[in-house]
Amino acid sequence: MTAVSMVLTLAVVVMWLGEAMPRSVALVVGLGLDGGWLATLAYERRLAAQGDHSTPVTVVGWVFGAAATGVLVTHALMAEKDSVGAWLAVSWLPLAAKALWLVHALWERTALTPDALDAIQGIQQEARDEAAVARARLRSDAATEETRLTAVTQAGARVAHVQAKTAEVLAEAWSTLEKARQGEDTSRALTSVTNRVTPDVTPRWELPVWGPTEPVPALESGPALTDEALGVLVDEIRHSEVPTLSYREMAARFRTAGHSASEVRLRAAWKRVA
Repeated sequence: MTAVSMVLTLAVVVMWLGEAMPRSVALVVGLGLDGGWLATLAYERRLAAQGDHSTPVTVVGWVFGAAATGVLVTHALMAEKDSVGAWLAVSWLPLAAKALWLVHALWERTALTPDALDAIQGIQQEARDEAAVARARLRSDAATEETRLTAVTQAGARVAHVQAKTAEVLAEAWSTLEKARQGEDTSRALTSVTNRVTPDVTPRWELPVWGPTEPVPALESGPALTDEALGVLVDEIRHSEVPTLSYREMAARFRTAGHSASEVRLRAAWKRVA
């Protein structure tokens, strides 16, 4: 775009000045305009390559671009009506070329080396891989949890069904036993076939019950220990192992051995001994 702008500017200057002076002189004037623009552009690029910037050089470059654009616009306005539109269509090329050089300079400031680009691409690919693995793991965990909940629900439903059926059967059985017990004919029949344990006493047929029927004998509470005996016993249990037992361990062994004492007396004995 810069080359096309220079060619157009040179052609317009030669056409303008060619009528008033020799074409060679007009060509030198046009080349001077284009040369000044190209020189400022080259110097600006050199500074940019060194990481430097010069505001005066940039201003001069924009002045040369504006001058070239002015030349083209003026020529377009003075040209014939048929060619005005065509010349106006290309009059923006010098400024556009200068703007593109500015954009290219900004791009160079942010340009990265191939190694850096490869490292960035690797990091992005690694992040995508980790995200994909995480999504797959979440989907798998969700499917596993759904399967587990379904299995637990189905097992619970089967257990509830079995319990309900068992309860129904037991209720019917106990209802039948209750009717048999309350029935007069059944009672007489059972009485007639049951041996009498005591003369003149008719044994009564009882309904079976759940659980053990053997009576549990009450634990006989031994005589209460005196404070001195309780202290001696606590001291023996406490020093039965090395290191000495803690209160919780001593109390557990005290009661496991079958001794009886209230928590208040046992703790008081522990404090006296310890």
